[in-house]
Amino acid sequence: MTDVAIRPATAAEFADVGALIALAFHHLGPDTYVVPDPADRPRVMGQFFTMLVEHADRYGRVDVVDRGGGPEAAAVWFDRTWDAPGLADFQDRVAEFAGPYIGNFASLDLLAKHEPAEPHWHLHFMAVHPDSQNQGLASALMRRTHATLDAAGIPQYLEATNEENIRLYRRHGYQPMDPFDIRLPDGTPFYRMWRPAGG
Repeated sequence: MTDVAIRPATAAEFADVGALIALAFHHLGPDTYVVPDPADRPRVMGQFFTMLVEHADRYGRVDVVDRGGGPEAAAVWFDRTWDAPGLADFQDRVAEFAGPYIGNFASLDLLAKHEPAEPHWHLHFMAVHPDSQNQGLASALMRRTHATLDAAGIPQYLEATNEENIRLYRRHGYQPMDPFDIRLPDGTPFYRMWRPAGG
């Protein structure tokens, strides 16, 4: 698919984008580890992702594909070319919605610990509604931001969650880093990938 309308998410849509990410990631290993109860997962992870979407809108970009029924795909990026402030109230906000899963959220600290020191942009989330997957929406979203970052000479980084995603990102120029996989306490992996400017 090449004719895809991509635009910045509006503030009124942040919760919808958070819910979309929670839906798209519902069965992925990291989400099932953080919130094991599938009945709680959409609510808890939706609030978590919404919080990060709000922050990315200030210190990166949040792009969506919307074909008339609200966001059906989203890319959430953070600008790591400078020392942007973190969420000052992050722990307090997580505590408000995490409930018994607060300890599992703390395990996600390993992501920040393994993020590259070299200035880059971080593709934090790429989410496509299950009914719209395999239609080229993720590729279109990536191409949009890659073009801007490549022109500015800025590399990109992400953590993939499974082999299918790894194959997608490889097609767009991302390559495994060393170490490649980092793991949550239960062994659930994230796969670190890097794309030099220009792919």
